[in-house]
Amino acid sequence: MSGTALALRYGAFAVLAVLANLAVQRLVLAASGSSAGGFAAAVGCGTIAGLALKYVLDKRWIFADATRGLAAHGRKFTLYTAMGLVTTAIFWGTETVFWLLWQSDAMRELGAVLGLAVGYAVKYRLDRRFVFRETMRVRAA
Repeated sequence: MSGTALALRYGAFAVLAVLANLAVQRLVLAASGSSAGGFAAAVGCGTIAGLALKYVLDKRWIFADATRGLAAHGRKFTLYTAMGLVTTAIFWGTETVFWLLWQSDAMRELGAVLGLAVGYAVKYRLDRRFVFRETMRVRAA
């Protein structure tokens, strides 16, 4: 697969994960109300839904990882989640810096978009190197 096709597929999967996250948040909020607890539950459930969907899509369609079994999935999903924490810090940090420097919603959102773009680029590289390294080694051989 070409680099452009890979990037487009990866980007499409990121969009699907965000949409799944937001859809689950709406469902949880509709069921629980807009209390602080309902909001926290919605964010948590949405995050889990988006993360799980992105993991399944990336594992199969980006990294062509065919490993099976609960132990293998558990290890990879844990690493995948850890790499996501690193890249979330990039996203939140960029958004925050843009807000602090310019104190406008437009610039905050620009920072968020830039942070997401950089974060997803870094996440791909981290996942390739640390999460799906066996798959990448087999493909290179």
